[in-house]
Amino acid sequence: MNSPKVHLSDEVKEAIATRAPIVALESAIITHGLPHPLNADTAVAVEELVRSSGAIPATIAIIEGKLRAGLSKEEIARLAAATDVAKASRRDLAALIVKRATAGTTVAATMFIAANAGIRIFATGGIGGVHRGAETTFDISADLAELARTPVAVVSAGVKSILDIPKTAELLETLSVPVIGYRASDFPAFFSRASGIRIDHRFDSVEEIARVIAQHWSVGGNGGLMIANPIPAADAIDGKSIEAAIERALADARARGISQKEVTPFLLSRVVDITGGQSLKANIKLISHNAKVAAEIAVAYENVMQSKK
Repeated sequence: MNSPKVHLSDEVKEAIATRAPIVALESAIITHGLPHPLNADTAVAVEELVRSSGAIPATIAIIEGKLRAGLSKEEIARLAAATDVAKASRRDLAALIVKRATAGTTVAATMFIAANAGIRIFATGGIGGVHRGAETTFDISADLAELARTPVAVVSAGVKSILDIPKTAELLETLSVPVIGYRASDFPAFFSRASGIRIDHRFDSVEEIARVIAQHWSVGGNGGLMIANPIPAADAIDGKSIEAAIERALADARARGISQKEVTPFLLSRVVDITGGQSLKANIKLISHNAKVAAEIAVAYENVMQSKK
């Protein structure tokens, strides 16, 4: 089967040709995750942080029906200001291409597009996972299935803490997705540094992480890896206070009948309101931290791959 065509920016195209380190960045954060104009400012700042850390950023989106890797500042600004864009998971790609639609890409869609562009390292805030109450709703993010089948290493602050972290960790194990703690022995809880769920494999240098990534695919691992990178201690929110805010937000979602793909953006927005903006500040900090670490891993990974030649 033919791979889908991914339209590359000149910067990303040159980086791929010269084997420069590249970090994929998702765009659903821009279109659905952060308010305007903070979304545009954060996206541009994160790209610059990746560059200053030695890698090339590749923000991924669907623009007028084209799968894109690498956006200009003007395209990011238009995407951030748009109010009629879709939120695309992998299953939506074909329909959106035919419609010539514009969309922000979730973790699952970003992984798929990045892999087809030849990009192996991806930074996001937190991946999707098993929703609370999934034993009755069966609400489980497509991100987990994508991690199981698509060869991209995802740097994240765990899964969004509005989700069921223990069940998500169990399903990642069932799907044979390696979870690697970067300077962490405990599964991160997005806004908080620890969830109480232990991580089997911890490494304290990006060079070791890069070797694990390369070795995973060398020994036949077909899917991705999750690099668990906790939010910096100075930016973290106390676990008990954020859990209380989440419980209030969940109750509001149930009262309003909100379900399916609308749940996550509603809960995150409601938690921002309940915490007086504290969770929004933490979200931006962890996104930036993940991007910096991902860039450092991307540099180390290219060094590993070059040493094998």
